[in-house]
Amino acid sequence: MSKEAVLYSVQGSRIRCDACARRCLVGEGQTGFCGVRSVRNGKLYLDVYGKIAAAHIDPIEKKPLVHFYPGSRVFSFSTFGCNWMCMYCQNFDISQRRRAEGAEVSPEEVVEMARAYEVDGITYTYNEPAIFAEFAHDTGVIAKRYNLFNTMVTNGYWTQELVDYAKSFLDAVTVDFKGNGEPRFMRRYTGASGPEPIFETIEGLIKRGVHVEITDLVIPSIGDDLGWAEVFLKKLYDVVGPEVPIHFLRFHPDYKLNNLPWTPVETLEKHHALAKKIGFKYAYIGNVPGHPLENTYCPACGNVIVEREGFRILDWKLTEDMRCRFCGYKLPIKGRLSKNFREERFQPVFI
Repeated sequence: MSKEAVLYSVQGSRIRCDACARRCLVGEGQTGFCGVRSVRNGKLYLDVYGKIAAAHIDPIEKKPLVHFYPGSRVFSFSTFGCNWMCMYCQNFDISQRRRAEGAEVSPEEVVEMARAYEVDGITYTYNEPAIFAEFAHDTGVIAKRYNLFNTMVTNGYWTQELVDYAKSFLDAVTVDFKGNGEPRFMRRYTGASGPEPIFETIEGLIKRGVHVEITDLVIPSIGDDLGWAEVFLKKLYDVVGPEVPIHFLRFHPDYKLNNLPWTPVETLEKHHALAKKIGFKYAYIGNVPGHPLENTYCPACGNVIVEREGFRILDWKLTEDMRCRFCGYKLPIKGRLSKNFREERFQPVFI
């Protein structure tokens, strides 16, 4: 179900792909770095259009998005391929398989499946959504007609053309930095040139009204330097301000970095403390179920107003208009609490 791409331009005898910051120049009969965008007869094609590699029903907190429609469920899906080559990728069997394979499912059928499962939205995830942007776009536009929201989990290594293209359907994103966005780390372990395109993507999405949350995968010994973390967090703060949530995620050994240990919880706590010192109001620790820093604390009175364990909400102390029940402080949480929860005790539904 290959389809001509939208995000490309002709550059002499070659085609320039404008989906991600690599801007691959692709010759006739060749394929870009991602492995799924190729040139035939002078046009760029998305070879995984309508081809799904993986699909699942997830809690939105898994993305992680904790300030966007809390407690909701999403239909998550991916294609194959990626514009990065992360040596620690937990989805490497999907992302590093540069093949136009997958179960054939049209955008209309994706939305039909999402509605059949009675989810709240659709998430484009597991591999990098930028590389299958046209498939996501066509699915997302249909989803909006049925009041389903659209979110992405992305490395943010986009172009401004993609930011503009996504604004018609995209409601929220999780942008994943790796190793504090340190350029040498990125070049060696992800194959990307550096973090600047990611900052530009975040700024562009925020200007267009897309809800943004940030994650930083803190990898021990190679991507956990607190000195660089301070540089990174100050730069990020200048771009997003104090109210965008940031999540420091615990690394677990995978793919080509099985030799490394799990991130010490103390390291995550130090990153969290640094973010709070710089001015972030909402900082979280992820992949450590039961840790107190999974919770949301009111910036005004300090009380726990959303208690969590992993992807579950255990207690909710916010009014319908997202104000703290203790002091009335208004929190920047978009949407509503999902109908999957009861007022007296909240229990998510998993499939």
